[in-house]
Amino acid sequence: MRILAISGSLREGSYNGSLARAAVELAPQGVDIELFDGLELIPPYHQDVDQPEVEMPEAVRHLRDEIEAADALFFATPEYNGSVPGVLKNAIDWASARHRGSSFRYKTTAVAGASTGAFGAIWAQQDLRRVLGIAGARVIDGEVAVAEAQHAFDDEGRLVDPILAERLRAHLESLVREAAPISVAA
Repeated sequence: MRILAISGSLREGSYNGSLARAAVELAPQGVDIELFDGLELIPPYHQDVDQPEVEMPEAVRHLRDEIEAADALFFATPEYNGSVPGVLKNAIDWASARHRGSSFRYKTTAVAGASTGAFGAIWAQQDLRRVLGIAGARVIDGEVAVAEAQHAFDDEGRLVDPILAERLRAHLESLVREAAPISVAA
């Protein structure tokens, strides 16, 4: 099984990038988790460009191809002003563009998030779950909220909190369980 992991942060040393890399390390046996690269290259969503007769921007094509090739998705989101970062929402808008059909349709998806605050990006995770569901994804129950992320990761970005590592491992196992019947049927 192949899972595509997307971090909603562009920041070098991002805790959500570290969370996505931790998912790679904690993936169940036989599961390959690949990190999406190129979120910063996706142009702002523009409905005049999202037309059947207009060529899709290459960065958008890359995003859509990666999502469609994956058996499941894993999102790690920071929280900006109580919600999902604009760059992540923009990518979702392109990948679910109405004229081209949604790349998220029936795609089993898990959500997690990290922040330096006390709540672990929980509001952003709630918003992301809603947006992905509207875009057609099958978002699994549960989330992993990494609060005070500056203490959960070491200086190299490795997850050092064993309780959070176990929660992330269990979340990934749930994602694989729920995606397996869809993946086999496809």
